[in-house]
Amino acid sequence: MTRVLIADTMSPRAGAVFRDHGIEVDERDGMAEAELVAVAAEYDGIAVRSATRITATVLDAAARLRVVGRAGIGIDNIDLPAATARGVVVMNTPFGNSITTAEHAIAMLLALARQIPEADRSTRAGKWEKNRFLGIEVANKTLGLIGCGNIGSVVADRARGMKMRVLAYDPYLSPERAEDLGVDKVDLDTLLARADFISLHTPLTDQTRNILDAAALARAKPGVRIVNCARGGLIAEDALRAAIESGQVAGAALDVFAEEPARTSPLFAMDRVIATPHLGASTSEAQENVAVQIAEQMSDFLLLGAVTNALNTPSVSAEDAPKLRPYMRLAEQLGSFAGQLTETGLKGVRIEYEGNVAALNTRPLTAVVLEGLLSPLMDSVNMVNAPVVARERDIDVTESTNEKVGDYLSLLRLTVETERGSRSVAGTLFGESKPRLVEVDGISVEAELGPHMLFLINDDKPGFIGQLGTALGDAGVNIATFHLGRKAAGGSAIALVETDEEVSPEVLGALMRLPLVRRAKSLRFTPPRGPRG
Repeated sequence: MTRVLIADTMSPRAGAVFRDHGIEVDERDGMAEAELVAVAAEYDGIAVRSATRITATVLDAAARLRVVGRAGIGIDNIDLPAATARGVVVMNTPFGNSITTAEHAIAMLLALARQIPEADRSTRAGKWEKNRFLGIEVANKTLGLIGCGNIGSVVADRARGMKMRVLAYDPYLSPERAEDLGVDKVDLDTLLARADFISLHTPLTDQTRNILDAAALARAKPGVRIVNCARGGLIAEDALRAAIESGQVAGAALDVFAEEPARTSPLFAMDRVIATPHLGASTSEAQENVAVQIAEQMSDFLLLGAVTNALNTPSVSAEDAPKLRPYMRLAEQLGSFAGQLTETGLKGVRIEYEGNVAALNTRPLTAVVLEGLLSPLMDSVNMVNAPVVARERDIDVTESTNEKVGDYLSLLRLTVETERGSRSVAGTLFGESKPRLVEVDGISVEAELGPHMLFLINDDKPGFIGQLGTALGDAGVNIATFHLGRKAAGGSAIALVETDEEVSPEVLGALMRLPLVRRAKSLRFTPPRGPRG
């Protein structure tokens, strides 16, 4: 039975979703790495929030693991490169807590503008320092958003409702989307120079780490107020402290820190700093949303092959998965066929999609082609890590689509460039579900690929079929199916023979000694599997 581990505290509805799908669930939070390593091999999926760390060590121990689901957005606690290398899909829930986190950012902005936490402490202490806590209005002030994706766009909407002007620095924000949101897209220096408030809503990457460092803070508008409800590490905390002490920054409201849990910080002692313990997604609605969403996503992946909100493999919707499944089988077979015939270094790969298949989501198909192509050449390759493996080996991968229907309703053609030359193979679906090979190196041949296949290149001369049949019969090899193709009479021809068992090296040697045979190769193809993931 498919098994999933929920390794952090989540809404009980997450477990209920898995069970409703017939998936066995264990719920064990607070495990140390050694404990997780000890049980990881028992699970097909692991669901986490932010506490449990899915390290390379954990992944090494998780032999059957197929998916790690993060109930939330950030994946700082998941070793994404290690998961990708091991073929484990990593998915998150980028929309489940967008409103909650955006509302927390707005709350922090208002608290910062009116000094609410400090005024609260003063009043509780018996003081009445009405004149001390002189705040500012946010209306007609300029808010600068660093990042304007799911959460940032909600913040922009709320801020505009408070009559704020909104600037956005986000390289991925299109001009059309900026216009729809009512924000001005600007570069970072313009945002720093004009913003009265800055709110960060970007992932933590090599490009965004310490995006607000000492130099950036020095370029900011004097008296700026900064809100960070995104990720710790976006702000250089020592530089922020210095900027607050100098008055360059009027104050900061921080929900995230470079090191969490943040037990101590020099920022905690500053009156003009508001700190909360990573509460951005901490509402009952958000926690239930992300828990249910990750359980649904993981269930769809494990049972149907649907991939939603994955960070290291192309998405496949639940609606597309059944349509793509037969094409994935075809893509795998074409890749495997070419890969098993490749004996020198790969330089390039071209994948062409023609007819009806060209209208589908072809990115997963390309990943599966690469999986099939590279698997015979190296270990531990799958559709998750195959594109990465290809890039690491400088294999140029291109794809093209043409929805015009030709001789076949759908056609996949794979061309590989090697150190010795090129090879092409093409296939289609019969009856919309049965993969068929229809062309090899420009030679038409119709063949269904069984578990054990014999591929031969031969001279098209009389007597070849008899010689081949006799040689196989003498070796005790039974022929299941036989397919022939040639370019022209008397020229080069190919034969694809399905046999009941694998042809041994000794039999291959005997076939190579036949007068008309140029090449003989034994090929293996895995039988159809369940839903891919």
